[in-house]
Amino acid sequence: MPRLPAFPLLALLALSACTHSREVVALPEAAAPSNAWRLLIADEDRTRLRHWRPTWVDALAAARPGNEAAIAAEGPLLDPDAGLAGVRLPAGDYRCRRLKLGAQGATPSRYRVFAPQPCRLAEDGGRLHFSIGGGPQRPLGAFFPDTSRRMIFLGTLQLGDEALAYRYGRDAERDMIGIVERIGDNRWRLVLPAPHFESLLDVIELVPAR
Repeated sequence: MPRLPAFPLLALLALSACTHSREVVALPEAAAPSNAWRLLIADEDRTRLRHWRPTWVDALAAARPGNEAAIAAEGPLLDPDAGLAGVRLPAGDYRCRRLKLGAQGATPSRYRVFAPQPCRLAEDGGRLHFSIGGGPQRPLGAFFPDTSRRMIFLGTLQLGDEALAYRYGRDAERDMIGIVERIGDNRWRLVLPAPHFESLLDVIELVPAR
């Protein structure tokens, strides 16, 4: 079998190193924690964040037909106004359950609920790094302080069997913007408005692992 010449192989490895990174969100030097996400956020994500509530209302309207009882049973998880004060999450292991509302393109279902997956919040220098340990679509990124009622998530989407993630800002279709809120005792949600794939809104419920 012919061998791949050394130079093209090295070029491919260099390209991979530039495209992927273990540091998904690079923090600007000397950035104040409460302002860091404002310095990092891409213009498209700024727009998605600005319109989070109408996006949520539209997604719920699209998901409700035939799923009214299931949506009502989720209680505050799917109520856009259910966020509580004291949003800061402790670092540690969590269970993350993902719900997809609305549909894009040929996606057949307008309301899907997935089995919980292990996820983790790791603290480094006062910043919380978020990762999900399983599933075909895995948001990775960081939670940034914003107000007493919400934190901001900036991250990217890791797919399939990928071992490394695209750095935020490298690929607009992988970039993710989210709102983190507390909705009860030891219960939080990560809301991802207008994702690029499948749904109109994703909601990830976070509860501490038992």
